[in-house]
Amino acid sequence: MYIGIFPNAEAVADAAAKYFIDTMTAADHKVVGVATGSTPLPLYKRLRAAHAQGTFTLAGMKAFALDEYIGIDPEHPECYRNVLRAELVGEDKTGLREEDLYTPDGSAADPYAAADAYDQAIKDAGGVTLQILGIGSDGHIGFNEPSGSLASRTHVEALMAKTREDNARFFDDDINKVPSQCITQGLGTIMDARKTMLIATGAGKAEAVRELVEGAVSAKWPATVLQMHADTVVFLDEAAAAQLTLTDYYNERWEQWA
Repeated sequence: MYIGIFPNAEAVADAAAKYFIDTMTAADHKVVGVATGSTPLPLYKRLRAAHAQGTFTLAGMKAFALDEYIGIDPEHPECYRNVLRAELVGEDKTGLREEDLYTPDGSAADPYAAADAYDQAIKDAGGVTLQILGIGSDGHIGFNEPSGSLASRTHVEALMAKTREDNARFFDDDINKVPSQCITQGLGTIMDARKTMLIATGAGKAEAVRELVEGAVSAKWPATVLQMHADTVVFLDEAAAAQLTLTDYYNERWEQWA
């Protein structure tokens, strides 16, 4: 695990975009894992800029979302497929085609079967080359809540009150409007990605980042499973890194690697 610590969120996004573009430009297998929420938005903004400048494109690549709410209106702006469409799909954005964006079917009559089918679709695509991740304040990645299996596959998950509170800002600050279930890639599914990159900014993520990087691997903090991944890069601003104790070492190691 490589830990990059940057002065602010803008510098984090610049470094994360460079890593993503360099990695996927060099990759033979053009399948990416995409995340939603506020964390990756600055990264996506830079991918759109690179596409507009003609220096990078997602055209011809496949993109698999981490998760989707169950029961949300498919036309709702916070349906994750719609969020990703708005950020990535189209020649006016990153070049990603509608048919190359894959999201779990949150409207399926049988969400458990839909979860299994989505996991199989990722396998059928040859797996993910580079997975983008954020981290919740309780340590969740995707929608893998604390106490779940560290080896889980794509599955139906009940969303904890803390997660729904965090996401209420996207639903008029009304937790009652936030769906209570989702389909999410499991931790085992995420770990199958050849490379993972995790972005965290802000003081509200500092405790979760401390556990991710320096804590014990535990289902209480799902993101800690990434300590077992062979190729993970973490991009932090100083606020998110504030509770880390080995920052001098991380900075030294980053300078030698980056």
